[in-house]
Amino acid sequence: MKGLVFTELLSMAEQALGEAAVDDILDGLDLETDGAYSAVGNYPCGELMRIVGAISDHTAIPVPELQRQFGRWVHGQFVKGYPAFFEDKSNALAMLDAIENEVHVEVRKLYPDAELPSFETEWHGPRALTMTYRSDRPLVPFCHGMIEACVAHFDQPAEITVTEFGSHAARAARFHVQLTG
Repeated sequence: MKGLVFTELLSMAEQALGEAAVDDILDGLDLETDGAYSAVGNYPCGELMRIVGAISDHTAIPVPELQRQFGRWVHGQFVKGYPAFFEDKSNALAMLDAIENEVHVEVRKLYPDAELPSFETEWHGPRALTMTYRSDRPLVPFCHGMIEACVAHFDQPAEITVTEFGSHAARAARFHVQLTG
């Protein structure tokens, strides 16, 4: 998993808890990296999940909710860092539809070794979209948070329904996004 995910998680945690608390959390874990990450490095997903679990223990925020909050945070960072992806999209559904064939294409140019999830989209008229998410990592709640933040970014009320499937928890889901406003 790209180090950018780790550095953003730690940035979010430092903003919410303070640097000293995050240092204490990391010091309490036996991590291969000792909690030192480079945005361009590659690290085991299990290490990310251990950090999320430790932050969850520290804050009493359940892991799925913490992942959703992190997804919303990362979306905000993407908007700041890559505004061009959002500028030509008419609404949240158009942006979500562009993830696999536009955003991930560009990510692979920057990080050829990135292991990205896959997204298949299916339109149900101009105001509804189903995204099928598949990943080797248990990050469905993280993806949910990113979708919520995308909808909020475009200031469009929507109902988001999540249906997980498959034998591995939090690795595959269908997100049905229906614009309501």
